[in-house]
Amino acid sequence: MERTVKTPDIEIRTTLQPGDLGYIAYLHGKIYDEECGYGPGFESYVLQGLAEFLKEYDPVKDRVWICEDHRKIIGFLCGVFRDGMVQLRYFILLPECRGLGLGKKLMQSFINYMKEIGCGKAYLWTTREQETAIALYKKYGFRLIEEVPSEAFNKPLVEQRYDLQL
Repeated sequence: MERTVKTPDIEIRTTLQPGDLGYIAYLHGKIYDEECGYGPGFESYVLQGLAEFLKEYDPVKDRVWICEDHRKIIGFLCGVFRDGMVQLRYFILLPECRGLGLGKKLMQSFINYMKEIGCGKAYLWTTREQETAIALYKKYGFRLIEEVPSEAFNKPLVEQRYDLQL
């Protein structure tokens, strides 16, 4: 029986639990393959980044937002503080959970986290085809800084860097 996701049922936690990051890598691999045709190379890229994040994880400076619906992970966002800047990474929502305002809630949480840790600079990397996410990033003040042609994930892409200055 399929269940409709309702925002009152969604909880957001900021503590990592065993298995979270493996599941986030799985979601990225599955969803980006289905929606963008990125192939297994993308999942490998995500796994490497998440392993580095966990190895250096500092719960005081870094932050995760894990969205759950009845204990099922339905969304994720990560703030990685390194060298005086925060990198926004691994932002993902299950397709059936998009359009509920959850992305806006996560982005506002990210901005609040930057203020909380006293960091006024953030950046992210994405691909040009992530139009919906890019619109959300721009709404929260991120500006396009750099574009780089790439074939990193089994197809020609344009990788984009966006920066935010609070």
